Amino acid sequence: MAAGGFCKLPNGTVVVALNLPSPAADAPAGVRVLVHAQNRARALTRLRNLGLRAIYLRGNAAPPTPDEVTAVLHHPDGLIWRTNPDTTALTVELWRPIRALLGPPTRA
Repeated sequence: MAAGGFCKLPNGTVVVALNLPSPAADAPAGVRVLVHAQNRARALTRLRNLGLRAIYLRGNAAPPTPDEVTAVLHHPDGLIWRTNPDTTALTVELWRPIRALLGPPTRA
């Protein structure tokens, strides 16, 4: 389960933002993932197809900001991430494509 939210764009598509916890127990911050899709269900399906199986959107507690919407709309894949921002840090981390988070595919 993940905290997050969504916003519907004028053309009918949605941008879904999810805050995912870090898999490492000692890591303080997780990641924020943004997905652009036709609807919320398709956005979550895109993440599940990448291997993030336990992803659910409950409510709209942390919708994407206008800057986040702009970032995901300008990315060719429409699927980006960055670590959750640290409120004490002065630097801002850039958005990265989802391939950078998941790593190279494994061969059987």
